[in-house]
Amino acid sequence: MAIQRPKGTQDLLPGVVEQWQDLEEQIRKICKEYGYQEIRTPIFEATELFQRGVGETTDIVNKEMYTFLDKGERSITLRPEGTASVCRAYVENKLHGGPQPVKLYYIGPMFRYERPQSGRFRQFHQFGVEVLGVDKPMVDAEVITLVWDLYSRLGLKGLEVHVNSVGCPSCRPEHKKKLQEFLAPRQEQLCKDCQSRFEKNPLRILDCKNPTCQEITQGAPTTLDTLCEECAEHFKELQSLLSAAEVVYKVNPRLVRGLDYYRKTAFEVLVEDIGAQSAICGGGRYDGLVQEVGGPPTPGIGFAMGMERVLAARKLAQGEQEGEGKDYLLLVALGDQAQREGFAIVSRLRKQGMPAGIDLLGRSLKAQLKAADRVQAHYAAILGEEELHKGIIILRDLRLGEQVELPLQDFEEVVWKRYKEDGN
Repeated sequence: MAIQRPKGTQDLLPGVVEQWQDLEEQIRKICKEYGYQEIRTPIFEATELFQRGVGETTDIVNKEMYTFLDKGERSITLRPEGTASVCRAYVENKLHGGPQPVKLYYIGPMFRYERPQSGRFRQFHQFGVEVLGVDKPMVDAEVITLVWDLYSRLGLKGLEVHVNSVGCPSCRPEHKKKLQEFLAPRQEQLCKDCQSRFEKNPLRILDCKNPTCQEITQGAPTTLDTLCEECAEHFKELQSLLSAAEVVYKVNPRLVRGLDYYRKTAFEVLVEDIGAQSAICGGGRYDGLVQEVGGPPTPGIGFAMGMERVLAARKLAQGEQEGEGKDYLLLVALGDQAQREGFAIVSRLRKQGMPAGIDLLGRSLKAQLKAADRVQAHYAAILGEEELHKGIIILRDLRLGEQVELPLQDFEEVVWKRYKEDGN
């Protein structure tokens, strides 16, 4: 039996990889415009980082992490998310000693052992940003605006931004008390996970997807009911700034996110029809996280988006798009001498930056032209022994079905000019 890829992973094949490259290019472009710099952290970290940073009551830590002992008997975990790693790097590399804020972004694979479903994989890819060193509402607004701006450029439709404030250590205890009082009469009806959360972190019960838990928590006290003056003012200013930036948002008092480190601002971006869950981006403020992983008290905010889900949403918004041709020009060479000359021509065009190819199988004229159509090349250049003898080459426009004979000595200049006129 042939070996197959592990469940919950995927092969990104030619034709699909180009879509990923385009998304990554758009991400890097907007991050540069917003003043964010790329950071790359290890794919595996000490397990303790995620236990302390993500939170021991979360599903990620309790159920989903890929954890193992290395040969030195150290507990290692494949990173399930990016924020804790960025905060660890911020502390370890003493970035807090330089100018603040530090504005970072990352792109890379993450790993969670969960049930694969539409748009969700066990190895998946995230783009995220983190801003460390400033606690102003304008930073929160900038982060959310960056997401909104990116999705607008990608042509995504049917988007909703949901925002909430989950309070801070000053006002959360009051909410915790009221929520426990509300849930206590029906505590035993909660799912097993939520029963264990009741004492440690009852706020997470509001995030449970179990239908019974969702029903029980209808009408439960929300964090907005107990915000302290500072949190309430922060949230009010955030909403004002989002309106000024023309970001369409909705206040969702039940939004708490699935990680323990969030404080004050929490947000998600939702889109319709991409699978079991509609969130394609989530984030919030985590002012205590840097301190939790061993650094000085440092405010921070960020988000992460699953790139597979963004690509699925983009495909729905745009429909099936014709892929870009792998080669702008395919040189059809017939005969040994023509192949040598054709290979030299293609090599020179490639050095100038043109995507150009030549048949490597020695196929017939008909087969090579079919191959040019298959890769959606704009042009086929036909060069045989007869053309070589005459000093010409035939340039066929595969889009229009027209062809012309060109002097061989002028061919490269002519085709390069056409390439630039086509906007390349």
